[in-house]
Amino acid sequence: MTSDPEKSAGQKKFLQLQAEYPFMEYVGYKANIDNAGLNVKYEFNLAGKYTFRPEFSIPRKRFFQNFPSPEELQTPLYHNLLFHIGLIELISYWKSACPPQLIIKDQELSEAQVSWWKNVYYQGLGEFFYTNKIQTSLKEFMTISSSGETIAPQSVSLDETVIVPVGGGKDSVVTLELLGKTENIRPFIMNPRGATLECVRVAGFGKDQFIEVNRRLDPLLLELNAQGFLNGHTPFSAMLAFYSLLVSAISGHRHIALSNESSANEPTVAGTDVNHQYSKSFAFESDFRDYLKQYISADFNYFSFLRPLNELRIAQLFAEQVKYYPVFKSCNAGSKTDIWCCNCSKCLFAFTILSPFIPVIEMVHIFGKNLFELPQMLGYLKELTGIDEVKPFECVGTIDEVNAALHMYIARHKHEKPPLLIDYYSNTTNFSQGDARLADKILNEFNNDHFLESRFLEIIKQKLK
Repeated sequence: MTSDPEKSAGQKKFLQLQAEYPFMEYVGYKANIDNAGLNVKYEFNLAGKYTFRPEFSIPRKRFFQNFPSPEELQTPLYHNLLFHIGLIELISYWKSACPPQLIIKDQELSEAQVSWWKNVYYQGLGEFFYTNKIQTSLKEFMTISSSGETIAPQSVSLDETVIVPVGGGKDSVVTLELLGKTENIRPFIMNPRGATLECVRVAGFGKDQFIEVNRRLDPLLLELNAQGFLNGHTPFSAMLAFYSLLVSAISGHRHIALSNESSANEPTVAGTDVNHQYSKSFAFESDFRDYLKQYISADFNYFSFLRPLNELRIAQLFAEQVKYYPVFKSCNAGSKTDIWCCNCSKCLFAFTILSPFIPVIEMVHIFGKNLFELPQMLGYLKELTGIDEVKPFECVGTIDEVNAALHMYIARHKHEKPPLLIDYYSNTTNFSQGDARLADKILNEFNNDHFLESRFLEIIKQKLK
């Protein structure tokens, strides 16, 4: 995952931890149902020295059609769904020491499943390996053994309602609004917070009308990170994918409409497979759909509704949704306090991609500042526009889309004194080599690599007309 031929400090720590912690066990899980809802706790064992017990809960809602009884939790369908959530949760704990052997108890995985999971871990941790300067390969980074019963795919009775995961940013807002015009939709929030709750409220849903999952990391993991164990990015959207299957089964809703755009396919590090957004990419979506049909159920329909569109077009569509301006947020750094931090690459990207479509005075009202005036943002500008070699490790659009947005902004404000970042950018090669035709081309791109059924595809096409 890194081309550095010398052993980095990260590589030495990786090898040291692998030697000290040679295996990790997925011991199993305990699940129970009470009046409040479903509660699940997992157990992972790191080389007999540390035990992790992450957990999650799903509160009961009146609209749930298939909320399981204690007996139904023991059925192959629910056991398989809960088991698989444990497999993806495990990645956060495995990466702390990267033990070379992963031992899975309670369920047997086929050789093809083992290969699939190794690929998800390896690709999903591409950024983790890169930023920690760890050299390894898909073949050698770990082995997986499993024991227990084998569970065949199950059938599930589901209706045509569409589950829409809501992250609080512009993308899921566009999905809510476009699908909500013609489809029965049900918002789904993982660990509800200010922006997600407010976006759902503005969309017209009360507190008892959306699905929620409350997930809790084992605090021991944070303690080990503080002690110097390995840490880094994990594929959150892959985890969301497996949770979405469980909430689909419980709610009785067939469709799961993500808001991942075509832009997520671009690698973060040019010329490599390292992609911060791997689990938002079309490659992951395709692999996941194949996996769930073969090993879980063919009745779920997991797809990205916005896959035909890029970030620039989505920003244009979002700009029409003025009622969400005061509540949407896409800043990870400010997520706990529900603010735009105005000091990170994600904030600058959101500001940039929206700047051709929303007046500056309104943008300042949304963000609290004109980010194009902030000198501390210059480094992020270079990363986002491709002046620097590596894009920010954030969920941001492609380099071409950012350059196109800047060209559109400059054309719109050509008779005004340019703010600091725009003045700098106007004198770069990236600006001189681009033109308005690039922006027009990108804005009208339509990606045909998608899994939208015809009725969903027609909603997007009608909107674009």
